[in-house]
Amino acid sequence: MKNHSPQFLKLVQSVLPTIKTCTVDDVRRSIEANEIFAMVDVREESEFAAGHAANAVHLGKGIIERDIEKTFPDPQSKLILYCGGGFRSALVCDNLQKMGYANVHSMDGGWSAWTAASMPTAK
Repeated sequence: MKNHSPQFLKLVQSVLPTIKTCTVDDVRRSIEANEIFAMVDVREESEFAAGHAANAVHLGKGIIERDIEKTFPDPQSKLILYCGGGFRSALVCDNLQKMGYANVHSMDGGWSAWTAASMPTAK
């Protein structure tokens, strides 16, 4: 676990009650059920290049609000957001909801949980 600053953790905790979250097991079940959704990696470009969830789209936290409508014009699109551990994706999820995206979820545990569960990855 990274040593996050208290104010960052406080900010993340403040948005958690307002967003939808999911687990890696929830995503696995969605994949097995052939549900239509997109995995969105909100980490830095270098993190994405080092490895990411198979078929994930990269829209880093620094640009996602600017570019989300070009990539996913339908605000009803089901989007599973993830980062390294689930904190940055929670903040992004909150912002996307404020922009009208109604079906966004932050994946608990992020990339760490994904790889720990031996889910498909790519480089």
